[in-house]
Amino acid sequence: MFELLMMWDWLGLALRWLHVITAIAWIGSSFYFIALDLGLRQAADLPAGAHGEEWQVHGGGFYHVRKYLVAPSEMPEHLTWFKWESYSTWLSGAALLMVVYWAGGELFLIDQSKADLMLWQGIAISAASLSVGWLIYDRLCKSGLAERPTLLMVLLFVLLVVMGWGLNQVFTGRAMMLHLGAFTATIMTANVFFIIMPNQRIVVADLQAGRIPDAKYGKIAKLRSTHNNYLTLPVIFLMLSNHYPLAFASQYNWLIAALVFLMGVSIRHYFNTRHARKGNPTWTWLVTALLFLGIIILSTLGQENDGDAEDQAALRGTALVMAQADGFEEVHELVLGRCSMCHAREPFWDGIRRAPKGVLLESEADVARQAHAIYLHAGVTDAMPPANVTFMEPEDRAAIRRWYRAAQM
Repeated sequence: MFELLMMWDWLGLALRWLHVITAIAWIGSSFYFIALDLGLRQAADLPAGAHGEEWQVHGGGFYHVRKYLVAPSEMPEHLTWFKWESYSTWLSGAALLMVVYWAGGELFLIDQSKADLMLWQGIAISAASLSVGWLIYDRLCKSGLAERPTLLMVLLFVLLVVMGWGLNQVFTGRAMMLHLGAFTATIMTANVFFIIMPNQRIVVADLQAGRIPDAKYGKIAKLRSTHNNYLTLPVIFLMLSNHYPLAFASQYNWLIAALVFLMGVSIRHYFNTRHARKGNPTWTWLVTALLFLGIIILSTLGQENDGDAEDQAALRGTALVMAQADGFEEVHELVLGRCSMCHAREPFWDGIRRAPKGVLLESEADVARQAHAIYLHAGVTDAMPPANVTFMEPEDRAAIRRWYRAAQM
């Protein structure tokens, strides 16, 4: 049994590593081609059908790149397709989702305080959420809204916000953020698999058959590629958010996610404008900073102000100070009853062989040493216990905040 659990952990690590590697490859090629496309220049000697060219230097050599807006007059002998980066990222991410959030659903997926669901029901919602957004989004893109790209982006933003709110009604904050990221990544990969690549194949088939390709296929693919460009940064944030409880464990986490999508737009607008040589929109820096400030405020909004110390105060003093602060005995008892079954030298929660991240919460010295982590994960936010499986009450979290703040005074 021990060997099986160990292999399961290694499987999770291998999938996470693969997912990160393939995501880097996908994002890197995506950002490169967006920058290349926006930076193309006109030249007098461009061949027929060429839209623009770019000279680049890298790795000690020079590259001369030309883009054909529809297609060249003849099919080249060698053609490199950029698709497996996207497919591999999605497939590895889906597998990782199953390993972490489906197999570990009781701890990480369903929040019983939000919805009384069986594990299989939560998994069904998880799986369905990855496809429903694509179906709605694809229908919008194939409507007349394709000719009104700004309105289409606004509607996509509304769809993402609604999905975030909906997922937050049944899932833990951690799972909501992750699933919203997976939901968005599914739209991006589906754009590649169902739209961009098939359209490219039609163009190639026309060239091989001696027909003139229809320009509409390139236009459709360009719209979907642009959407992917603006969605990339928010997806990265959402995937990383599970490591930061201030992002996912706030009661306003779905609004935090909404602001992250707007940050993605402002950041990409700056770089896209620079790459297109259309100016230097530094105003986007202020917009991004204000959006991030809004996220910081939302992360702790709604918490009881039951102390004078700042919520984000760094741990000051020693463990001895924490152990001598008012309320320590009460908090120690709370932690023993709510947290130590996992954070122990010999955990007795099924499936956990060692304390998560090596954090021990048994003795008084343990609790005093981990004061800031306890405050952040179980006081300011509801990140711990995961899915609140040990039913920590609001008054318990308030006691943790009072104790921590008392030690700062």
